[in-house]
Amino acid sequence: MSVIPTSPPLIEQIYRDHSRRVLATLIRLLNDFNLAEECLQEAFIAALRQWPQEGIPDNPAAWLISTGHRRGIDQIRRNQTARRHAHLVEPDDPLTVEADETPINDDLLRLLFTCCHPALAVEARVALTLREMCGLTTEQVARALLQRPATVAQRIVRAKRKIRDAGIPYKVPDNHELPQRLPDVLKVIYLVFNEGYSRSEGLHILDVSLVDEAIRLAESLARLLPHGEVFGLAALMYLQHSRRDARQDQDGELVTLEQQDRSLWHQADIRLGLDWLARALQLTPVAPYTLQASIAAEHATAKRANDTNWKRIVLLYDALHRQQPSAVIALNRAVAVAMHDSPQEGLRLLGQLSSTKEVLNYHLFHAARADLLRRTGDLEAARLAYQRALTLVTQEPEQRFLARQLRLLEEQLASQS
Repeated sequence: MSVIPTSPPLIEQIYRDHSRRVLATLIRLLNDFNLAEECLQEAFIAALRQWPQEGIPDNPAAWLISTGHRRGIDQIRRNQTARRHAHLVEPDDPLTVEADETPINDDLLRLLFTCCHPALAVEARVALTLREMCGLTTEQVARALLQRPATVAQRIVRAKRKIRDAGIPYKVPDNHELPQRLPDVLKVIYLVFNEGYSRSEGLHILDVSLVDEAIRLAESLARLLPHGEVFGLAALMYLQHSRRDARQDQDGELVTLEQQDRSLWHQADIRLGLDWLARALQLTPVAPYTLQASIAAEHATAKRANDTNWKRIVLLYDALHRQQPSAVIALNRAVAVAMHDSPQEGLRLLGQLSSTKEVLNYHLFHAARADLLRRTGDLEAARLAYQRALTLVTQEPEQRFLARQLRLLEEQLASQS
């Protein structure tokens, strides 16, 4: 036990760093999602009581797992449901849990494959994984998926019930099953990354622990299944994450890609990303994650914003949109076209999306439209678009950025009147 001065904020940091791994192991040990979540919370409540006096354990995750497991076993016994839980594998000493990090890491991969089991509906797989692996609230999951919270909540409840009633195994599938499960697993890992890379709400745009977890999961998956798209996803995440220190200034204000100080980009991560991309391109040169990684590589290797090869980026988006014709990809393609051709051409393409409900409730659609309108000189239309974006955004740094852009625009309009 390390007697380290502790405080609720420090324990909150430990919660952010360890709660997902602890929960994954408790789900395996207790074989019950809801009970595991309850016991996770009880373990952290116990930590808040004990650690300020006793100090932080040498292995906080193992302490939390042990405490949570003990609470779970006690509750099972109190409820006299031990017979129904006879398949639980208890250690010889139920108060002791293996502290080695490897099985804890394996539990996250097991949880990922359990949440992505083909017996579950596709939408439920994604929602359940974001809820259980990321610790997101139902409202945050709904925003990440551009869906209604009530719909997402129902899907999560049904998915947990299905896992319990169908006896879906809590394990990494056999090798012959991996390729079939791969697309959903990759999608979920990238959604985990995105929630860490650009949080759906809160004071900060970045949650490094979520980003690191997503990258670690992708690398673990690459060892299990050396597939080109696994390599492509790893490349994409490393290349995007390399920009983390340049995305906010010293005051916490958002900095656009165009204005970022590229000397702050992490060159080691860029090299890792380019290495993963080279491996991916040998196996799957035109697959979605590899295409997105190729786009990220164009940004990562441009020494200045003006050096960006927008022509190649547009071609890559063309290929990506043919494979995944989604409104969000079409939005990103429109912005790339605007940078390569003209803001007017970008606006024309955005206009084609204006009847799509998915983007009409997406703040970045209105923010992109506002920026292009500003560049064309249509300041009044830009002002209205910024106002609409502000009504939809939930992340505080983005709110401040959009409010600042709107204020500058209004000052410009006032000076012209």
